[in-house]
Amino acid sequence: MTEMAFGTVAAKSGEPIISRWWRTVDRVSLAAVFILFSVGILLGLASSPPLAERNGLGAFHYVNRQMVFGSMSLAGMIFLSMQSPKTVRRLAVLGFLAAFASIVLLPVLGTDYGKGAVRWYSLGFISLQPSEFVKPTFVLFSAWLMSASVDLDGPPGRFMSFFVAVMLTVLLALQPDFGQAALVLASWIVMYFIAGAPMLLLVLLAVAVAGAAAFSYNASEHFARRIDGFLNPEIDPTSQMGFASNAIQEGGIFGVGVGEGSVKWSLPDAHTDFIIAVAAEEYGLVFSLFIIGLFMLITIRSLFRLMRERDPFVRIAGVGLVSVLAMQAIINLGVAVRLLPAKGMTLPFVSYGGSSLLAAGMMLGMLLALTGRRPQDEMSDILTRAK
Repeated sequence: MTEMAFGTVAAKSGEPIISRWWRTVDRVSLAAVFILFSVGILLGLASSPPLAERNGLGAFHYVNRQMVFGSMSLAGMIFLSMQSPKTVRRLAVLGFLAAFASIVLLPVLGTDYGKGAVRWYSLGFISLQPSEFVKPTFVLFSAWLMSASVDLDGPPGRFMSFFVAVMLTVLLALQPDFGQAALVLASWIVMYFIAGAPMLLLVLLAVAVAGAAAFSYNASEHFARRIDGFLNPEIDPTSQMGFASNAIQEGGIFGVGVGEGSVKWSLPDAHTDFIIAVAAEEYGLVFSLFIIGLFMLITIRSLFRLMRERDPFVRIAGVGLVSVLAMQAIINLGVAVRLLPAKGMTLPFVSYGGSSLLAAGMMLGMLLALTGRRPQDEMSDILTRAK
């Protein structure tokens, strides 16, 4: 009866791990991820050759690198999706500690690549951006603390997670990387709400965030310039926003045709932050809605599967990972259509970027592990632990 009501599956003793994984994993979301990656390769073939030409590289240099890092990302995603929630939690806690330490050391060992913000470690063959990896690991670390606070005589996990979230947000804002800082804080607020935070506290947090934004506007010229540019009703046609807006308008419903777009020759970030502008210009509105639909599919399916979960950690962590994925996609798409201030943030699995692809694979692997169907505890066990 429990299996019928909650859609769980019974464990089969001695079942091979591949068979168990395929039987329990969310295959629809898994397929959507592979389609998103394929779309990214397709758009990379259109958007990256102009940049490679300007840099004196082979026409498909960036596409080849995207395929390499994407293959590593998908392999890591599958590996993580095969693990139990407990194993994923342990790996995430260790990963968060390493990522947090790497962010602390960025001012000393990091580089800015001439962009004015120290966000990367240069390893020669690849540059790593720690903030990409801290997002999924922070979600599971915070969920672990929050879920521990509901245990009898448990630690003050909610307060501890809040303290960590504030420290991490400040460190990211000092880079400065206000977009990633806002994403981390927003994901924590979503998880805190799921964990049962009182509404008054959430209102106070919203007021505090508004105050921090006002302070950042007055204290940071970089932040103020982004906001002023967003609020300005006139768009400079020679700016990134101007090129992107024009490309989306030119694309219409079905696009100007494969390889016929011009925005990739004007935008230096056409293969990363503004990849959706390339998609809209060459393939049109229909293809853009298809990409958005894939992100919506993963988000909605994951939330429905998490609704069946009784484990507080799985439920909180799963919702946190879904919120990071959805909000990052919304930010990237919102910037391209000028619904949000300009912010360098990639579109998961679609945009070019080694750190972005690897971190996205980590995030979806953890999410698939948490949303996989497994035998649930009896409700009496849950109530006993809650006492």
